Amino acid sequence: MEEKYLICEDSLEGIFTGIYDAYALREGHEHVHIQVGEEENLRLFANYMHISPDPVKTEKVAGTLRKRLGEHVYHSICRAAASCYPDKGEAVYKTVVDAITAGSGSRVMENLRNPYVVRCFELARFTANEAHYEIEFLRFQELAGAEIVKEGVLFSRIGPKNNVIPFIMPHFADRLPIENFMVYDENRNLFGVHPAGEEWYLVTAGESFVLQEPARSKREEAYQELFRAFHKTIGIKTRENRKLQRQMCAYRYQDYMVEFQQK
Repeated sequence: MEEKYLICEDSLEGIFTGIYDAYALREGHEHVHIQVGEEENLRLFANYMHISPDPVKTEKVAGTLRKRLGEHVYHSICRAAASCYPDKGEAVYKTVVDAITAGSGSRVMENLRNPYVVRCFELARFTANEAHYEIEFLRFQELAGAEIVKEGVLFSRIGPKNNVIPFIMPHFADRLPIENFMVYDENRNLFGVHPAGEEWYLVTAGESFVLQEPARSKREEAYQELFRAFHKTIGIKTRENRKLQRQMCAYRYQDYMVEFQQK
């Protein structure tokens, strides 16, 4: 039978729309595949179909997964779909097939005999681990007054491998409910925005968008200098272990942490 590849957008909406359309084909799932983004080398005797994200289809798939698999499995699937690896579309799709069509149900993530479930589990864990590290290492800074922001707005820049903003924003919204703050993912030009006392939301900037370095408030400058001095003072030079420090806090996190930045 001819292999069919559904080419979808690199997003949760794109993958869920692909899953909806794969079921709508009613041709079984053995010869249907979901691929995130274009492929460099096309396969022979394969039919490629481009899928556009559809919010209605996305909501139907999400509702079905929540109802039949539970919130825990649904969140694991969402974390896998947020990973940076190109095989995530196929892994998520086949895991859903195992859960709903094959009957694994809410215990699908325990079916480690299925290589697609194993891969989905790995991707979800990878994203969850990075989200955990970002929560620990993320540093906010207070912006100065400007035309587009008000005094007291908190801003943070991160550069994660995976799309972790949807998973870290609830944490900070719960702990900083009366603050105006933004988290910017510079690898995806994606903003997580939280107005004080309101619900947080996501804003996607265009591909050509370049963020100018925001001006910090005078109070922020003083606190940053104080924190850098504190960090340097408590260190013991003779016991410095850069290898262990790198294991506990990778360089890609240190690039965004004020205590490791030179003024």
